[in-house]
Amino acid sequence: MDIEDIQSVKQRFGIIGNAPSLNRAIEVAMLVAPKDSTVLITGESGSGKESFSKIIHQLSHRKHGEFIALNCGALPEGTIDSELFGHEKGAFTGATEARKGYFEVTDKGTIFLDEIAEMPLETQARLLRLLENREFIKVGSSKIRKTDVRVVAATNVDLWKHVEDGKFRKDLYYRLSTIPIYVPPLRERGDDILLLFRKFSSDFAEINRAKPLVLDEQAQHLLMGFRFPGNIRQLKNIAEQMSVMESDRFISAETLRRYLPANQSNYLPALVNQQDRINANTSDSFSERDLLYKVLFELKRDVAELKKIVLGMGAGPGVERQSPVYAKPDSLMPTVPHAHDTHTDDESDDDGYLSYVGNEGRASKKTLNIDTIDDITHEMEDESFSLQKNEKEMIVKALKKNSKKRKDAARDLGISERTLYRKIKLYDIDE
Repeated sequence: MDIEDIQSVKQRFGIIGNAPSLNRAIEVAMLVAPKDSTVLITGESGSGKESFSKIIHQLSHRKHGEFIALNCGALPEGTIDSELFGHEKGAFTGATEARKGYFEVTDKGTIFLDEIAEMPLETQARLLRLLENREFIKVGSSKIRKTDVRVVAATNVDLWKHVEDGKFRKDLYYRLSTIPIYVPPLRERGDDILLLFRKFSSDFAEINRAKPLVLDEQAQHLLMGFRFPGNIRQLKNIAEQMSVMESDRFISAETLRRYLPANQSNYLPALVNQQDRINANTSDSFSERDLLYKVLFELKRDVAELKKIVLGMGAGPGVERQSPVYAKPDSLMPTVPHAHDTHTDDESDDDGYLSYVGNEGRASKKTLNIDTIDDITHEMEDESFSLQKNEKEMIVKALKKNSKKRKDAARDLGISERTLYRKIKLYDIDE
């Protein structure tokens, strides 16, 4: 596809940047737009996935039809079926009249389902039927209805991991991912970071009737090296903060550093490609894992101290201290006496201590006291509670900062509104 065509689409939809991975994503969107294939857009939160759904709709033959963007994580689980497929009068308490669902409203148009991984399994089964047969049934009805709607889905998590965990239907996964589009995170887009910053700075300067911000060379390098877990949305917020707060329009690295969150610095690991991103995503959602980074690093010091306790643990009464071989994983394994073992000493093995294989490969008794091990176990459990306590405190602070508005608090925390709601219930947080 001609590069001029890609630049034309960028200008039309306000997309800024020249990174090859960004251009490739736009090219795929342009190629698939005239077709009716289902599209799955993947990318981190704040990377601009919704813009690609608009490209697909506006360049298709459905451009004169309805376009609706929905966040599946923001739709309450109890009403999501009614919202998407509609309901009949009296279908449930409060259903005083029949209502059309979004799939019926967007007939001949396009519906964009963001955070598709948050969709309940029951609703996933309904969606699969709609994609396969273009049929659906309203809540409280037995009548089959038809709709001609194109579905574009998006997710910021590893959807296949959800399939393996039983949280997402495998058949729906394959049906949605007919055409995958990967939107790269901001940290993978190189000089696009500076281009976007200049654009945001210019926009806010016009709004505030001031001169645009200018970064010196060191500040540019600092900004380019930042990890940007919030991607474009976070960069825009930083540009707006400095535009309002700084009277000096020439920004140094020292000034910029005050606006870069310390707990989101570039010392955290950056995923450099999609495969690394998928392999590293081992939690329920990538955003939720980012939320826990801070508290995990705070526990690092305590874990190190715990290791020192184990390494420096003293011997039992009357036994010389020994150092086990830690280079091999099986070097600190308890030894179990066989029935034919013969003991020459007068002491019983059942004395509250465990034996382990020491440096010379022989069993050494009375080195690890079971009572001491119990203490360590309890200490590790306390760390688990500490992790929950810190997470709860972060959620409370975010709610307080945003005047208890869940949507804004969830955005600051980098998690979905549904995940935030679940954690509020889990920790019994008083709103």
